[in-house]
Amino acid sequence: MRRLRRAKIVATLGPASSNADMIARLFEAGADVFRINMSHTSQDRMRELVEMIRTVERDTDRPIGVLIDLQGPKLRLGTFEGGSAVVKTGDTFVLDADAAPGNAARVHLPHPEIFATIKPNHTLLIDDGKIRLTVIEADSKRIVTRATIGGKLSDRKGVSLPDTTIPFSSLAAKDRSDLEAALETGIDWVALSFIQRPEDVAEANKITRGRAALMAKIEKPQAVHRLAEIIELADALMVARGDLGVEMPLEKVPGVQKQMTRAARVAGKPVVVATQMLESMINAPVPTRAEVSDVATAIFEGADAVMLSAESAAGQFPIQAVATMNRIAEEVEADPLYRNIIAAQRAQPEATGADAIADAARHIADTLDLAAVVCWTASGSTGLRVARERPQPPIVALSPNIATGRRLAVVWGVHCVVTEDAHDQDDMVDRACRIAVKEGFAKPGQRVIVVAGVPLGTPGTTNMLRIAFVGPPGS
Repeated sequence: MRRLRRAKIVATLGPASSNADMIARLFEAGADVFRINMSHTSQDRMRELVEMIRTVERDTDRPIGVLIDLQGPKLRLGTFEGGSAVVKTGDTFVLDADAAPGNAARVHLPHPEIFATIKPNHTLLIDDGKIRLTVIEADSKRIVTRATIGGKLSDRKGVSLPDTTIPFSSLAAKDRSDLEAALETGIDWVALSFIQRPEDVAEANKITRGRAALMAKIEKPQAVHRLAEIIELADALMVARGDLGVEMPLEKVPGVQKQMTRAARVAGKPVVVATQMLESMINAPVPTRAEVSDVATAIFEGADAVMLSAESAAGQFPIQAVATMNRIAEEVEADPLYRNIIAAQRAQPEATGADAIADAARHIADTLDLAAVVCWTASGSTGLRVARERPQPPIVALSPNIATGRRLAVVWGVHCVVTEDAHDQDDMVDRACRIAVKEGFAKPGQRVIVVAGVPLGTPGTTNMLRIAFVGPPGS
């Protein structure tokens, strides 16, 4: 099944999309990767969903990516007498280590690590930023704050700390258990929630040991400040705009989105733009004009993928949401300005043979108007390098590894076909041409460019390109 766009679509599974038939219909509508949110999914249910996705994969003979999104550490208030209390703007309010139910003057904060690190003038955001507290003084047992924005507090509401780096692992006990279960199930991508430091990614890397690729969700200001270090350790980024918009001023989020998209492009790593992209389609069959513009902006910026959350997981119109996103992407990429914008964002290739080859392949393919760039890629690195250059012709990645095909499902412009490795250079070129025709990317009489590494089957050795003529059928 050939997509008529380069940007990919990630669709979240949930109550509205939790059976094999719906998953198949979402894939047909345009979903390339399916996200399973472990905040709302048991391990047993996760295994069932993965098996459904693999069934659709076998039926369609197309690699499909599975992204497991870990819950991450959750910081929450304690409880209140009567379940809630009202704190007025300007009031003093205390968070302390006393487990007794709270009131309008104080509440328990069951996180000793916060007391050890928070400082005067730091901010605490409660209930997705609806209530804002500024720290006046703090010690190991008590944090005294002033409510700069007051309101109703209730039991177990979430706490965000945009100014405070807390020295705890981004993998809670639940996350570690969920991660091990997901790895045993054979998923492809793991999204790490609420990371603050590159060390959080390194910790997850020690657990995954290459069994899945790591996607760092950037949703805290601390992670934005250390973006370059995080990109170096992660396999991909997600612009998690929901929590970013809570922890930093909303007007800064578009700039951060653009910064992250370009930084990931320079690094040659996929970037997914997520949260509230077609939010109104949870309850309506058509999006707002502003939402269409939002999705279009992400695609114009060159994002590898755009993501649907509640729209496909719990909305009334999951199929329509995916189909709408598909149409927006197709229209944007057909716009005369699209190629100019994508080309203007192109970074200089790294000073390696592999990057020079990928850049040359793009230049030749664009100059000669070739039908496709065909990459032989065992590990996926060749496909990633070519995608980084954003060539005008489509990218067809040929790999003997189904895991590689599934991971490349989130990468811009890459259509992956799983096939046995080439036996020699003649076989490599011959099958590249035949598969390009079979998959609908080339016709007899056209030319393709073949990119590979020699010796064949050796990961990380992208060092060869060849222009090939597509002969008539049976030749």
